[in-house]
Amino acid sequence: MPLATNPPNPGSTPSAPGPRRVGLGRNAPVEELVDAAIDGDPRSVARLISLVEDASPRLREVMAALAPRAGHAQIVGLTGSPGVGKSTSTSALVGVLRERGRRVGVLAVDPSSPFTGGALLGDRVRMQDHATDPGVYIRSLASRGHLGGLSWATPQALRVLDAAGFDVVLVETVGVGQAEIDIASLADTTIVLLAPGMGDGIQAAKAGILEIADLLVVNKADRDGADQTVRELRQMIQLGTTRVAEGGWKPPVLRTVAAAGRGVTEVVDAIGEHRAWLERTGELDRRRRARASDEIEKIALTTLRAKIGDLRGGTLLTELAAEVVGGASDPYAAADRLVDSVSS
Repeated sequence: MPLATNPPNPGSTPSAPGPRRVGLGRNAPVEELVDAAIDGDPRSVARLISLVEDASPRLREVMAALAPRAGHAQIVGLTGSPGVGKSTSTSALVGVLRERGRRVGVLAVDPSSPFTGGALLGDRVRMQDHATDPGVYIRSLASRGHLGGLSWATPQALRVLDAAGFDVVLVETVGVGQAEIDIASLADTTIVLLAPGMGDGIQAAKAGILEIADLLVVNKADRDGADQTVRELRQMIQLGTTRVAEGGWKPPVLRTVAAAGRGVTEVVDAIGEHRAWLERTGELDRRRRARASDEIEKIALTTLRAKIGDLRGGTLLTELAAEVVGGASDPYAAADRLVDSVSS
């Protein structure tokens, strides 16, 4: 089955960017940057994502302008241990999607530089084949020490690419082993990449990664041990009958040699089949509502933490701490009073 077709975003076409507006400066009005991004100007897309990463004071304005235009892109996450070939697989997927006329955005979440805080692999060496393609936009995001495999800015950066008219957005996460499961709450379809000879089958089961996988892909399948890895994964999925209820989605186990482009078309077809299942069962809407709930909650908690931080040097928090230490109050009652003061 071909990859499911999403409705095109207003002001964009599914296969090629529109006429570009150029010359917008870093401090251009948000509405102009948004309009230029929707018209296909990659510099405006880059500037909007930079505003997101920098937590700019204009971020609220950016999100308000993007909201009516977002919600069309198919979000596909790729995760897996270091060394399984995530970047090579991402590049191969981009190639097949472009052959099918899809505009593709790539967000590659890299480890942060200890010196600059920026992405260490920002040049995306393995994706240079697509660097001059106007239908592809590639951006590295620094993880900034976040242990879940994603940058805190990833959801907002996704919204930028979605509103800018990209049909598919691939999110490649940091390879951090058992902590790398945040992608499941962010993507419509989650691909877990594994490789033979790395003990990935057993590790995946231990880490609970099988629970988040919509597709399991054994890359480097031309190596010894690939058959055993595939066999182990299929046995584990067969045993996990609680996840695959009647009419539920049973994650397929696929083989690829991404460096040679083998098996990648089958992965894209499986993504399309999963998308069709999501739409047919209503799971797509459920996942997106859950994603929005998580995002709202995180923003609200961040705002509350900032307000509490503002009180840290004030008298109320000091008084509450003294009352708890002196036994005049307990931490829960003190916390209630603090929340009341922040929310009032």
